[in-house]
Amino acid sequence: MSRAQPHPLSIAPMMDRTDRHYRAMARVLTRRTLLYTEMVTTGAILHGDRDRHLDFNASEHPLVLQLGGDDPGALAECAAIAEQWGYDEVNLNVGCPSPRVQKGNFGVCLMGQPSRVADCVRAMRAATRLPVGVKHRIGFDEQDSYELMLAFVDVVADAGCDRFTVHARKAWLNGLSPKDNRTIPPLRYDEVIRLKAERPSLLIEINGGICDLTETQRLLAVTDGVMIGRAAWDNPWLLQAADQQLYGEPNPSVMSRSAAVLAHLPYVEAMLQRGSRLHHLTRPMLTLFRGQPGGKRWRRHISTHAHKSGAGVEVLTDALAIVMDRQAITAGAA
Repeated sequence: MSRAQPHPLSIAPMMDRTDRHYRAMARVLTRRTLLYTEMVTTGAILHGDRDRHLDFNASEHPLVLQLGGDDPGALAECAAIAEQWGYDEVNLNVGCPSPRVQKGNFGVCLMGQPSRVADCVRAMRAATRLPVGVKHRIGFDEQDSYELMLAFVDVVADAGCDRFTVHARKAWLNGLSPKDNRTIPPLRYDEVIRLKAERPSLLIEINGGICDLTETQRLLAVTDGVMIGRAAWDNPWLLQAADQQLYGEPNPSVMSRSAAVLAHLPYVEAMLQRGSRLHHLTRPMLTLFRGQPGGKRWRRHISTHAHKSGAGVEVLTDALAIVMDRQAITAGAA
């Protein structure tokens, strides 16, 4: 039986995006959505700055640590470390197509080695009580038939995988950049939906090209969960309605973008006191007012001032005042 709990919505692990500062802001907007770290390689954890790679705020729960690697022993050790650090789940990256990842023999190229992935999952499960999931594609290069994906899932499921998150695009290992691999191969939702129908006992989530909660609700009728990626970075405000629409639990403290900013300020202040730079803290907030009156002014003010030496929360409060003035002017003109 799976140890993982179904989550209607999760935010995809995204390199240079879903760091602790983004996750802290996302948690202001949604209390229930499942959050993921950026992918962290086993080598970075075992031989690098563990605090930098693993530290997180308690408010971020539920939180999944995504691991990159292909060595069962190293992955097992990292899974045990994840439990010690207080993560809620661990996930193995079998979807990234970048050349650097391929060189390390992990990411999507592991779909061609299902027994290796199974060994990794089995070792991780033996090392921790945490649920162990796998995020993978529907295939890669010419190995992209539904039958091959089903065979991969069956082998990995037999090893005890708790959660399958399926990016509904194949990947090309040569000829496409990681960015192009997120958009050019066509989406094939029907194959993920078929996978859930044919393996109803498995926890199957769908990922790829999903941009709003309306599409999320449609796909939840035929899968166990939906993972949103770039849309949650480009327009983080879409998360504000997730608790109400998907969990039946409204988040009354952040009914406006300005309220979300004010609710997030204590975290910003605390991290500044710990030595973080303001421009790192504000980067995930730049698109919070996307499409709103004053949104461009918000972004311009922060981008101009957050990099300055000694910049503090007054940059955010000043930017918020600019937005509020602009919205008042717009409302008056209407």
